[in-house]
Amino acid sequence: MFVFPVRVYYEDTDAGGVVYHSRYLNFMERARTEWLRAAGFAQAALKQQEQVLFVVHSMQLQFKKPARLDDQLQVVSRLIEMKRGSFSCQQQIMCGETMLIEAQVKVACVDADSFKPTGIPARLKIALESS
Repeated sequence: MFVFPVRVYYEDTDAGGVVYHSRYLNFMERARTEWLRAAGFAQAALKQQEQVLFVVHSMQLQFKKPARLDDQLQVVSRLIEMKRGSFSCQQQIMCGETMLIEAQVKVACVDADSFKPTGIPARLKIALESS
């Protein structure tokens, strides 16, 4: 499990003062990036050293409650499944004890040049499975 804090800024909100729905995707993307970084894998380094990139293959979202300006959120990421060339995770956006968003995200590993599917580097698999 990895927890990433996010503060809601004015730019994240719509005219009604709540977080615009697409901003939640940004919050989850940042959390996945920081999860990899915390495991020792910066995305730029993965591209340079391993010739791989990660792309979102599919995502299922459930919007439960809105976040508002100045809320302090936590994006909680958990590995659900690891395959040869993809992994799936559950991501929840929480405000305190209240779940705002729940998502299932499948992330595919692709070759940095061709964008064709490729295997996830073994050392990254090990790091994510143990986090």
